Amino acid sequence: MRHGFLLINKPEGPTSHDIVSMVRRMLPEKKIGHLGTLDPAAGGLLVLAVGAKALKVVELFSDLSKEYEADIRFGAVSATYDREGPIEEVSIKPGVVLPDDNAVLQMLRTRFVGTIEQVPPAASAVKIGGERAYRKMRQGKPVDLPAREVHIDDCSLLSYAYPDLKLSVACGSGTYIRSLAHDLGQALHVGGYLTALKRTRVGDWSLDDAVQPDDVQWGHVIPLKEILKNMPSVTLSSDQWKAVSHGQCIDGTCTSNTIAWHEHLPVAILEQKEPGLMKARKVL
Repeated sequence: MRHGFLLINKPEGPTSHDIVSMVRRMLPEKKIGHLGTLDPAAGGLLVLAVGAKALKVVELFSDLSKEYEADIRFGAVSATYDREGPIEEVSIKPGVVLPDDNAVLQMLRTRFVGTIEQVPPAASAVKIGGERAYRKMRQGKPVDLPAREVHIDDCSLLSYAYPDLKLSVACGSGTYIRSLAHDLGQALHVGGYLTALKRTRVGDWSLDDAVQPDDVQWGHVIPLKEILKNMPSVTLSSDQWKAVSHGQCIDGTCTSNTIAWHEHLPVAILEQKEPGLMKARKVL
């Protein structure tokens, strides 16, 4: 088998776990995870980690930037901030001018690019006192989520004819595009919610290189040595590798999450134990 990452073009409808289960059957391989979920109503790039060794390095890619294409509809709001609803039309107050292209662009640039405060949707997987927010919402319990800092690198207008807006959004990990849609509608005084979402990029990986879930083959798995080739690295001798694999320290200096290589293969994640001594935090 090949340990590595697999780029999947997730369709709308199934959950990310559904896709993982499908790929487990297709390969077959039980040890498969992902680098970040997509909501069932969203589609696009889903990066899977295939094999035990790949699952061990997922933590190194937890903060990758992402890009999305987001469809937003003005003139209504949604309790879930997306088309899953329930949806309620907004009465436009007298004197409120429907936003044109310039108004939308100006609002995006001044309020929604850079480091901003964002409240996650009530229907989200964020935990409140150990319980998922969406579960509390479904039970009719109050959901009070604190604002958190997120970073949006760019927010570009792809098309717009009121009430339908299409954006390209480049953002950091943890950003909720549903919240962006809702908050933009509130800022423009017309209401808004997300009608469709497609993830087009995760880190350096593009949707253009992804495969359909039912077309998956082992040859589509990107090998671990390719995934880790640009990480900080140390090449080990046979004696050093033997020591590291037995949990012993070796001489040397490394940065956080340095990859140890032996015979052209990644074999461990190193950490600095004390000045001049390194040790494996994880053996791959």
